[in-house]
Amino acid sequence: MTIVSGTRAATLYGAAESVEDYYCNYGVNPDYVREMGARGLRVSGWGGEGEARIVEIPGHPFFVATLFLPQARSTASAPHPLLAGFASAVLGP
Repeated sequence: MTIVSGTRAATLYGAAESVEDYYCNYGVNPDYVREMGARGLRVSGWGGEGEARIVEIPGHPFFVATLFLPQARSTASAPHPLLAGFASAVLGP
């Protein structure tokens, strides 16, 4: 998966790419990606075939949604970057 530079996802991952397991038969209709962007929802992670995998709302305290399960590869000793970021946002500064 390619992570868009300058996004919250990129900051949390600290990388331009990540490998995530995707088990879902659903996805974002590509016909609506432009409209979503015009209304403030930014795609910040793209799958290998150009499909949206992470979306976020820039400027929101923490609105990040995925089409994969970050908890599937997260443990207490090595939390997934998105889950660690969410916990950090909840706890505050």
